[in-house]
Amino acid sequence: MSLYRSPYEAYPFLCDAGEDLRCDFELLTDEMASRTGLLRAQVKGEALRVELLWVCELIYHANPTLRTRLTVTEAETARLLALTEGWQRRCAGRCARFVLPQGCEAACTAHLLRVQGKQLVRLLYRWAEKGHPVPDRLLDLANLLSGYFFSLALWLNEAEGTEEVSFESRNYPAR
Repeated sequence: MSLYRSPYEAYPFLCDAGEDLRCDFELLTDEMASRTGLLRAQVKGEALRVELLWVCELIYHANPTLRTRLTVTEAETARLLALTEGWQRRCAGRCARFVLPQGCEAACTAHLLRVQGKQLVRLLYRWAEKGHPVPDRLLDLANLLSGYFFSLALWLNEAEGTEEVSFESRNYPAR
């Protein structure tokens, strides 16, 4: 079957074969970077705006990794870990188990980014299952992004005076 290639194709890899997940990874990181920019527009503090710009850039540095090589450094990964731990400390005790992804607009955007971080991890595992190498640091980065945005969501709600709403699953009893 011959696939039509539009002369206006938005990205040269959009027609990659379905089993080739590199374009999917690039599109997901592109969306995460774009949504990080949206979150940056939703927050007020200059220090956090600078931090989010750095995170946005970090995501874009990860973007071509599966097609080329990993250029995110150990130092950058360590910095993201430190930022994540900092947000976790600031919102310690904010939730005991599960919370509904709700609250102020910025926190909701951060929750969407948290989920996309998990989607990124899942996509990387699928790529590795196909026999392709995935750098450990890239998996660490994707997991850290999810944790970073979760903790940031909790803090953003707290800063806006929005209470978290606990979620008790009917399928998974509390421990």
